Amino acid sequence: MIARKRLILITHAPALVGDDNRTLAAVHGLERALPGLRLEWRVTESRQLAALPQRDEWLAEATKDGELPFLCNGNESYPVTISGLQTPARTNPGGQPLFEVHAKLPLDAAGIAAAADVLEAVAEGARAYWGHASPDGYGVEVSEQMRHSAHGPERSPRGLPMLNLPWHIHSPAIPQYLGWLNYWSAVTAQAIGFPDPARDADLLTRARRTAAGGWIVRLTDTPLDYDDPTHLDALKRAYERFPEIGGRSAP
Repeated sequence: MIARKRLILITHAPALVGDDNRTLAAVHGLERALPGLRLEWRVTESRQLAALPQRDEWLAEATKDGELPFLCNGNESYPVTISGLQTPARTNPGGQPLFEVHAKLPLDAAGIAAAADVLEAVAEGARAYWGHASPDGYGVEVSEQMRHSAHGPERSPRGLPMLNLPWHIHSPAIPQYLGWLNYWSAVTAQAIGFPDPARDADLLTRARRTAAGGWIVRLTDTPLDYDDPTHLDALKRAYERFPEIGGRSAP
């Protein structure tokens, strides 16, 4: 597929069980959020695209293995993809297995305009605790915030607070880090104390309630740019406001 700037979306939800329909709900949600999108292609073992004329039935059967197989729109000039996997209890907050959904779409005007709706649709389709949508490259920045030693630095090279590794966080409802757009379920919002009208007036101007009672919170008006001092300041303020994020303090 053609290299281009991408918007990366990840949500964290309870593990799949039995004939779980959350994979299909997440896929349908992404399609609804991007009108005209059809995720009816898979990638074969020989890395070729193969059409899925009975996509929903195929996905329901594939989900029994506990994953959401890689799906795409088959358009190499405008690729949109989604996939999901179970992650083991030992690597997760609260020692619980989780189901992660990953989606990618072009970071262009259309993708930016639809980003909040896409995040809400995928997160609530998967019944996620929390999730985010951020420009490609955010992962390098977050990795530099990970605390690997009690004697390590208190700040990342960008001056952001250090975050505990996921398995040191007490609950899967606690976000592990912040992104550009943040999805916080009702359970997660309660766990981190959002919203507080007195302290969150600015954030609430860029936040909205979701259909299931969660929140979409946008940290900056345009996609997060770590090289923009105003964006970095917004990120620092949000981490200061929510010390629970990254397991830095008990709720």
